[in-house]
Amino acid sequence: MFKGFRDFIMRGNVVDLAVGIIIGGAFSQIVNSLVSDILTPFIGLLVGVPDFSGFKIGPLGVGKFINTVVSFLLIAAAIYFLIIVPMNKLHEFLDRQKEQTPPQPSAPPEPPEDIKLLREILETLKNKQ
Repeated sequence: MFKGFRDFIMRGNVVDLAVGIIIGGAFSQIVNSLVSDILTPFIGLLVGVPDFSGFKIGPLGVGKFINTVVSFLLIAAAIYFLIIVPMNKLHEFLDRQKEQTPPQPSAPPEPPEDIKLLREILETLKNKQ
């Protein structure tokens, strides 16, 4: 029972997932800081109001919702432009590098049994002369 559990935990995809979650948690702090400390104040300079929490439509306080949507869009844009686009460029560069390197020649396929037998007969005849 414990062997099965150990095998499950030590599977590559489980370990990769755990590492991804840990890195994602640490990275989310970086992205949140980028959005709250750099991008939101910059938008506040352009628009004039970096915080929409006081915005109301009649009795409905929709300001927090607007803040959340703006924060989500800023986080999505930051991830896309700072991570996804550079990673795609890196993958394209590596793919081009791979295409430029000549493929390694593979070993010739093994001949069929009848060809092997004919070669043995030929060698035997050559040795008898």
